[in-house]
Amino acid sequence: EVQLAESGGGLVQAGGSLRLSCAASVFTFDDYAIGWFRQAPGKEREGVSCIISTDGSTYYADSVNGRFTISSDNAKNTVYLQMNSLKPEDTAVYYCAADRTVVDWFNPADFGSWGQGTQVTVSS
Repeated sequence: EVQLAESGGGLVQAGGSLRLSCAASVFTFDDYAIGWFRQAPGKEREGVSCIISTDGSTYYADSVNGRFTISSDNAKNTVYLQMNSLKPEDTAVYYCAADRTVVDWFNPADFGSWGQGTQVTVSS
């Protein structure tokens, strides 16, 4: 099982930026799809972005497209989520997740390994 650890969350004003990191402990990082999800209080966990490490393909939810950028450093087994132009509605606990076989990257059930999450709070 992949061990994942998120970092980089915090409190930021609307319009600001944060960069989240997801460090993964795996032998061959480039076999995995790494996704970022978020969960706000009282809401279901939702997909934010995903990167396929084998070919670098990236995917974004419509709500963050153009504001967030996902990237990976395979040598460091780390995936980043650069979040710009943050809005109060981006406030949530952000999780990274990994799996070798992902059919629907929006679906949390497709990912077998999860980190503990990091809180992102955007004030208005």
